[in-house]
Amino acid sequence: MMAREFSVVIEKDEDGYYVASVPALRGCHTQAKSLDVLMKRIREAIELCLEVEEPVATEFIGVQRVAVMA
Repeated sequence: MMAREFSVVIEKDEDGYYVASVPALRGCHTQAKSLDVLMKRIREAIELCLEVEEPVATEFIGVQRVAVMA
């Protein structure tokens, strides 16, 4: 079996949970209180998502901050 790599976006929500999502796999996301647990869970989520769909071609470009008047 060949190893595959995916970009994972990680954010921290207002309740202190880390939230991970995989842009290349629709609906592939999870959350946890620690980064260690989050990484274990996102690997499991990726494996489950790959059982039902193929990833879409995406390329991570970066993060940009944008200021707006609110």
